[in-house]
Amino acid sequence: MTTPPDGTPAERFDFWRTLIGNSFVPLEAVPRETPDFRGRLRSARLGPVQVSVVEANAHGVAHTRRHIAPDLPDFVKVSLQLSGQCVLAQNDRQVLLQPGGLALYDTRFPYTLEFQDTYRQLVLMLPRALLRLPEQGLERVTAVPVPCQTGIGPVVLPFLGGLAQQVEELECVAAPRFADTVVDLLQTLLAPYGEVPRDVREEGRDALTRRILMYMEQRLPDPHLGPDEIAAAHHISRRYLYKLLAEQGHTVSGWIRERRLAQCRRDLADPALAHLAVAAIGGRWGYPDPAYFSHAFKSVYGVSPREARMTPQRP
Repeated sequence: MTTPPDGTPAERFDFWRTLIGNSFVPLEAVPRETPDFRGRLRSARLGPVQVSVVEANAHGVAHTRRHIAPDLPDFVKVSLQLSGQCVLAQNDRQVLLQPGGLALYDTRFPYTLEFQDTYRQLVLMLPRALLRLPEQGLERVTAVPVPCQTGIGPVVLPFLGGLAQQVEELECVAAPRFADTVVDLLQTLLAPYGEVPRDVREEGRDALTRRILMYMEQRLPDPHLGPDEIAAAHHISRRYLYKLLAEQGHTVSGWIRERRLAQCRRDLADPALAHLAVAAIGGRWGYPDPAYFSHAFKSVYGVSPREARMTPQRP
């Protein structure tokens, strides 16, 4: 989506502020002295992975403590600078991203992005659990330059560049397999810097958990998604499925409910989906019964879906 060609630069920037705030996590966009602001955002979803290419004139972005709520999903964002420059800051560290530079940041904590001139950037956003980085390793790798000149880096960079070039066609490909490839490459690239455990048995167990989470994420719209189907698809017992999810701090039904409602809440706030009825929003995320959807939504967020759509989300 591109900023409208008409209107003042201030009006176009207000459009941009709303667009990126609804497309990623809650953000505050800060204008800079740009005589004629323009911006363009293209995105595709590969299962749980969101692939976006952002192009705009100079501005700043801040994800502050007031934007962070306990009911928001945990995401990791990976940015590859395609042109221009970006200064990323998080956890009292900052990194200058120039073309070909790559860095990671964690949406559970505040961060800022500063673009001093016109730029183009690839942004991957995915659930934190999929990267399989231990907490200490994830903290260590945020807002630092990820070296891509050696090891698997020369393989990963052209792949990510290809994603940026074909972002508008990505949803036409085999999304689940492609999402697996993206996550596997990121895991391999980040492993040396996050101290991912090397134990083969645990690595296999973690990979299974990741596949289960991706399977569930991709099938959230199916109202019949449940533990029997999930366990059968991965050739494990329901008991073992429950154990794997419990190790991540979740129940099967609780995880599905949390992710469905989070997607519904996001869609309700998206101006591009304002033409869809509230019931249709619920239906597209596995809630075919409007009354049950309204009850489930209100029990978590304290307001009905209709009220949530009419009231701007609190930062």
